[in-house]
Amino acid sequence: QLQASGGGLVQAGGSLRLSCAASGRTFSGYFMGWFRQAPGQEREFVAGMIRAVYYADSVKGRFTISRDNAKTTVDLQMESLKPEDTAVYFCAARRFNWYSPRPTDYDYWGQGTQVTVSS
Repeated sequence: QLQASGGGLVQAGGSLRLSCAASGRTFSGYFMGWFRQAPGQEREFVAGMIRAVYYADSVKGRFTISRDNAKTTVDLQMESLKPEDTAVYFCAARRFNWYSPRPTDYDYWGQGTQVTVSS
């Protein structure tokens, strides 16, 4: 029901745009989030929104989350990428329409897309 795409290999300082497409149901009233998980590390919150937007401190000023008017896609524009941004990125939907950075608070998950930033 959530499909993430747009990952790839990029050099440090480069940009990527991730997209999360919803299918089979509408997520218009859901809080939508992007998370990432690097090898051996816990899944961490990156960005999220329903009306207001929220960012992890580590990506603030470099990443921008957006949502289209039909609320069928949620994008993550990533600028000034760093090697430490390397991870599998997941989109997720939370039934309750307020902010949470905890992965366990999300009800639907996409399959993940790999982002690799080379130095």
